[in-house]
Amino acid sequence: MDTTGAAPHRPDLARLLDGYRPQGPLETADHERARRLLDAEDPWSRGTFPLHFTASALIVHPPTRRVLLRWHVRQQAWLQIGGHGDPGETRPLDIALREGREETGLADLTPWPDAALVHLVDVPVPASAVEPAHVHADLRFLLATGTPELARPENPASPLEWLTVEEAERRTTEDNLRETLARAARLLPPARLLPPA
Repeated sequence: MDTTGAAPHRPDLARLLDGYRPQGPLETADHERARRLLDAEDPWSRGTFPLHFTASALIVHPPTRRVLLRWHVRQQAWLQIGGHGDPGETRPLDIALREGREETGLADLTPWPDAALVHLVDVPVPASAVEPAHVHADLRFLLATGTPELARPENPASPLEWLTVEEAERRTTEDNLRETLARAARLLPPARLLPPA
């Protein structure tokens, strides 16, 4: 597909979507809606209802096969880090990296095992006092840290927790995050056996 013709004003986002291969009918439908969203004046704007882009990431510590979840007050759920692009931001991975640093304090976050999109999912968001109910077209990545002990929540209402993939699958209430976790688990190296004490 010609990304320059599809969205000349946002080629990075168009290239990302063009190169992504959705898995299954549900993600294929989400992907088709995301492609149509490229025609919006600002597909990242909170004012683009009922659907706009967000970028998020599951933070992993590959040596221990652990993942970092964050309590999201509005969603009332343990989720990955991420959120909206700031004004002028157009690169999904850069948004996920910024959000990751802000929400966890981890300065060494890097795309892992590469910069590929690992999951695209439409996530319903309930109405609040300032926004109607809407949907996030969430673009998900994996980010790794080598310093998991340095993770710090950005505020007391948003604690962080390192969990095994299996613990995270039980902790979250969101099936779409369970799918992201399953995709991460397939990429993570086997657990290292500790030497006998």
